[in-house]
Amino acid sequence: MRVITDGALVVQRRDGESPLYDPGRRVHLNVVALARGGGAGQLTPNGGSIEMRDSVFDEVVLWSGRPKVVATPLLYLVGAAVCGVTSAISTASAVVVSKALDASPNQLLAFAAWMASLAVAFSYLPRWWRSELEYMLTDRHIVVQRGKLRRSIERRSISYARIHWNPKHPGVGDLELVRAVPTGALRRRLSIVLTGVVAPDRVWAILRGVVPSAPAGDGHRLLSQRLDEGERVLWSAHPADGWHKWLPNGLRGVGSVLLGVLLGGFAVVTAVHAVRSIRIVTAAGMDPESVSFVALVASLSLTIVLLVAAGAAMLYMSVVRPARLAARTRYLITDRRVLIQRGDEELHLDRSRIVDVIDAPGAGGLRDVFLVLDGPRARAVAASGAFGEAPGAGLQPVLHRVADVDSVRQILRPA
Repeated sequence: MRVITDGALVVQRRDGESPLYDPGRRVHLNVVALARGGGAGQLTPNGGSIEMRDSVFDEVVLWSGRPKVVATPLLYLVGAAVCGVTSAISTASAVVVSKALDASPNQLLAFAAWMASLAVAFSYLPRWWRSELEYMLTDRHIVVQRGKLRRSIERRSISYARIHWNPKHPGVGDLELVRAVPTGALRRRLSIVLTGVVAPDRVWAILRGVVPSAPAGDGHRLLSQRLDEGERVLWSAHPADGWHKWLPNGLRGVGSVLLGVLLGGFAVVTAVHAVRSIRIVTAAGMDPESVSFVALVASLSLTIVLLVAAGAAMLYMSVVRPARLAARTRYLITDRRVLIQRGDEELHLDRSRIVDVIDAPGAGGLRDVFLVLDGPRARAVAASGAFGEAPGAGLQPVLHRVADVDSVRQILRPA
């Protein structure tokens, strides 16, 4: 029978467990279709090897797994927190309207219930959805499936991979497979993500058809310690340090800073008006120990806290976090790949995908090196499409603030 443990598919035999994928050799499998989780594999007479095939593509399955760790993405957690605080503010306001003004609070309570429902949905729905995902790697496709819904991408069309290690669960992370897209009107994002898998760098090695290295699966190790067998580092560097890293990146970064400052200003104005309002209602005879007064103070306080938190988060995401990540970024060029490590995030790019190297002026008088990629029917030849998505979407195949551009060009020059 087949057993899935820690994201790996194994076959239970009387003499122990045998992995479906043996990194030392290509496993030729001879069992029918377990793509939807049903059916049982059968051993064949020729040496006892087994074969599993995908029921849609009828292709040999090299690896199969499910999420080991199911977590709610940060964006949804932030949305849940905002909706929860908004629900509390609306509830407190309903108490004030009902007790102090003797008016109907139905609309406020309905809005509070709606926001509370959204908070619960943001917290639990992503985890529920991810808990039923199944991943399959065939000899031609990567498939993500949930019930009858499935997404797939061709292995040959993958341009590079991003790995997002889970800081709370060592050895577990998300493997994002990205395809280079054309520029201009046809530009689009095309990627597929395997969330919560064990040792995503090992899965990426299987996908590339190489033997996973022994230290693979440990995200705390440097990339230079997790290279393929026989792989050599030819060049390594960090982004040049300087005060320029504290400047917001592009119009989007500047807009985020302005929005954060604006939210902080709103928080100050709201605090001033809140103090004035409390003094007015106290002078009008509202008992400071009454439920209405406590609800009013709670409503105003939560509003101020929400504005301050939103403004601080915008400033942190647009200024502080990029600067901290820049200090933790390392570039590696080996005889086979270009590797970028930035905190808990990594980018793995095969050098065979690089068709050109373009450098452009960067911060501090240095140069940014852009790696132009190529894919099936999708050569990307401009900054608007060649280098991935918009800033903030994740690591891009770009080396920022490089001092020795000539060495990079010489190493990456297409043969």
